[in-house]
Amino acid sequence: MTYAGRFTAARHELMAATERGEGGRNALRQYSHRMDALVQQLFADAGAASHAVAVFALGGYGRRELCLHSDIDLLVLFAGTIAAEDERFLHAFLNPLWDLGLTIGHHVREVHEGAALENDNPEFLLALTDARAIVGDAALLDQFFAVSDRARTATRTLDALKALIAERHARFNDTLYQLEPDVKEAPGGLRDLFGAQTIAMLTDPSLLTQGGSGPRALEDAEEYLLRVRSILHLEAKRHHNVLGHELQERAAEILRYGGSTPRQRVERFMGDYFRHARAIDRSLRWALRAAPAPVGRNLVRAADGVRFVDNRAAAERPEAWLRVFQAAIDGDCGVSDDALTMIQQNAGRFTPEEFLPTAAHRDALLNFLKPRPGLYARLSEMHDSGLLGQIIPEFKAINCRVVRDFYHKYTVDEHTLLTIRNLERLIDPARPERERFARLLGELESPELLVLALLLHDVGKWTDEDHAAESTRMAHQLFERVDLDRESRGVVEFLVSEHLKMSLVAFRRDTEDPEIVRQFAALVGVEERLKMLCLMTLADVEAVSRETLTPWREELLWRLYVDTYNFLTLAYGDEVIGPDASVQSDLIEKRPADLEAEQIAHFLEGLPRRYLQLFAPEAVYRHVRRAQHLDLDAMQAWLERNDAGWELTVLTHDKPFLFSNISGVLSSFGMDIQRGFAFTKPNGIIVDVFYFTDDERFLELNPGGDAQVLKLLDDVLARRAEIAAKLKGREEGIFRRRLPGFAPVIHCDNEASRRYTIVEIVAENALGLLYRVSRVMSELGCDVDLVLIATEGRRAIDVFHLTRGGQKLTPSQQEEMTENLQRVLEGRP
Repeated sequence: MTYAGRFTAARHELMAATERGEGGRNALRQYSHRMDALVQQLFADAGAASHAVAVFALGGYGRRELCLHSDIDLLVLFAGTIAAEDERFLHAFLNPLWDLGLTIGHHVREVHEGAALENDNPEFLLALTDARAIVGDAALLDQFFAVSDRARTATRTLDALKALIAERHARFNDTLYQLEPDVKEAPGGLRDLFGAQTIAMLTDPSLLTQGGSGPRALEDAEEYLLRVRSILHLEAKRHHNVLGHELQERAAEILRYGGSTPRQRVERFMGDYFRHARAIDRSLRWALRAAPAPVGRNLVRAADGVRFVDNRAAAERPEAWLRVFQAAIDGDCGVSDDALTMIQQNAGRFTPEEFLPTAAHRDALLNFLKPRPGLYARLSEMHDSGLLGQIIPEFKAINCRVVRDFYHKYTVDEHTLLTIRNLERLIDPARPERERFARLLGELESPELLVLALLLHDVGKWTDEDHAAESTRMAHQLFERVDLDRESRGVVEFLVSEHLKMSLVAFRRDTEDPEIVRQFAALVGVEERLKMLCLMTLADVEAVSRETLTPWREELLWRLYVDTYNFLTLAYGDEVIGPDASVQSDLIEKRPADLEAEQIAHFLEGLPRRYLQLFAPEAVYRHVRRAQHLDLDAMQAWLERNDAGWELTVLTHDKPFLFSNISGVLSSFGMDIQRGFAFTKPNGIIVDVFYFTDDERFLELNPGGDAQVLKLLDDVLARRAEIAAKLKGREEGIFRRRLPGFAPVIHCDNEASRRYTIVEIVAENALGLLYRVSRVMSELGCDVDLVLIATEGRRAIDVFHLTRGGQKLTPSQQEEMTENLQRVLEGRP
């Protein structure tokens, strides 16, 4: 049979059913099925495309409710980029449909475009909710959705639907009681019915059973309106949906309404219409009012908290359970009882690995542990439902564990969770009394590691042995299971194993003794660990009982933090690595085969002990290799990508303006230096490391961009290029665009270090800041021996260890430097 013959037969079949008053759901389903067969034949006859392709029905056709003169809405989805052969296929497929006189609403997409689905046309998003495969590779639609952000797409679809409903109702004066209603568009019409069903599908499939008119009333209304719409299309011989007075009489006649006069038949017919329209309107209003908000795949936020849309499906996907708690934190609400019950009933079925099967799931756990309001409550829900102990079985060991030591007031598991609540409360603006500790929390690069350490710090109390050692051992089990990176393992292991040390020193030692502070500083090594251990101690001691952390103890803890911080940032240059083999023994013992013990010892000698705290053994070995046979004018430099941005390492011999020139080269490419370290050995070799972000995406957008950076750096250090001119335009732009900030603070200190004058600068972070301030120092004849670089939001905190002619700066030299730095920082000539 020809295409036209197939189409004509299908239409006549629907017309006959409509004339009998039976043009409802079954007749439209049959007509849609006939249209499917036609589309399938056209697809087969169109020939092959260049790669996989599929056709999907959308909208009313997707619901199998295609009316006589309705548009044929189609999605043609290609697996890859559309080529000339695919264009030919499209024409061969679509042209016969147009030749039949059909109105085709077609959308053509490539699978990868699903990644931007949330930004697509709202009408297309709504039509897509009823997508149904007709022919081709049906899996393409799953792939299309898989690359999309389903939660954001569902939210945007829902928002668009609500806006379209409000706009459409406004055209009808927001009333369903129209004497000549549009059975599709008017309030209480088919679009409202489909709108209510779509809201339920996007948020809660059971929604329309919980309120409104109920499923049976909606089924009756849908059947009635579909029959009426079929009559309108039949009688008007076109796409027509307005039930005018004349058509009301014809519809009442076809549907066999009783009555001795046409008026009586129409009144009865229209009475039924308004009854059905009112049922639809009631259900739509219920859906608009009661629908939960989509917050993730199979997740909604309702009045009782975040819950799964389909508990049965969720019960088989344990890797998705953490998302319900993350969504609850994001939405500042709880997790619903039915979701917690489902988790409690099923948690024991799965191993820890099944909850975190991929690196993305393990990263999501760490992200979840970032301290913020609601974390304690969500962790408590996870613990009570059994999920926390299944994901972290080490924590299960202390479930309801009682240790009778007569000063802890809570079970071990609750004490642990309370430490996290204490940390969380630092963020609460309603509790400003601990602003100084809250500031430390805000400065942490990875606060989630502190929370992880708090979860683990007392798990060793399942036994009566040394709990810190046992907790550390158990922490290693988790490290392996979640594949925690080396640096993060080191941080968490340190915090767990040493979590008692700061309270011991602060409360039981004479912290006025500089040796006590020096020893404690040697233990923590770097400022980040000091901040974490300080916060851990605060949270841990306060969780013992409400009376344990007195104001006096809190002050002792803070004073120890301040003294240790000052030692680490100001006096660390005096603590250098000497020939003592004990400091280097582990590095030497585990050295790679290509390095000799003497090479490692020679490189390390004279560097601050802090160097060993900052760099992993692999980085140290690399530095040793690159420093071998380093000629006086030679440079070893390399760029590496890391999670937070980029890292530049430079090894060379010290020379005037060296630090300034390196930072200037980075600034000339628009790099924003976030933190870094500069060390100078007694033999003149420097090790400078800069961590920066490439906000202008120079390295990403320019193949070979890293080589360009290193080439300019080599040219500048070799004096073949001048960096000042390259920076001038950028700096002028920065000063013109500068937002109102805060006044810079410059502090010179000759007391904190035996060897150096320490200059601490706190200023508004800006492009080229390090270049400008270090250049001032070099212009005054100072040697920049050691540098600590830190950025906290818009605030740059840079600490320089300087000498001039091998000596500390005199008071007059400090005054001159301060004046020049102040001038440069304020942008004065």
